[in-house]
Amino acid sequence: MSESKNTEFLALSQEDLDRLKRETPHDELLYDLAELFKVFGDSTRIRILYALLESELCVGDMAQLLGLTPTACSHQLRVLKNSKLVRFRREGKIMFYSLADDHVRSILALGMEHIVE
Repeated sequence: MSESKNTEFLALSQEDLDRLKRETPHDELLYDLAELFKVFGDSTRIRILYALLESELCVGDMAQLLGLTPTACSHQLRVLKNSKLVRFRREGKIMFYSLADDHVRSILALGMEHIVE
């Protein structure tokens, strides 16, 4: 199919198409965004994030609260930490976890708002 036939079905002008191409983030950045959303694709990780909305928790308390083994909880926390969604602080031998920042709160709130509409 020639280019002239393809363009006859376009609603946008070439100028608008060029502008949208310039404003669209690079593929690498979109890939990183998709990877971030994959982290939110696990219900156990979502449960952990929701538990951390209220307060900072150690692995043991979080595991007991969510009905997980400490090992499973630690594994999911590592994924969340690597994605910069949670942070931790050490107090002696105990690690306490909390949400990384208000962006995480906003993502959870917007997602919940979207599904309950």
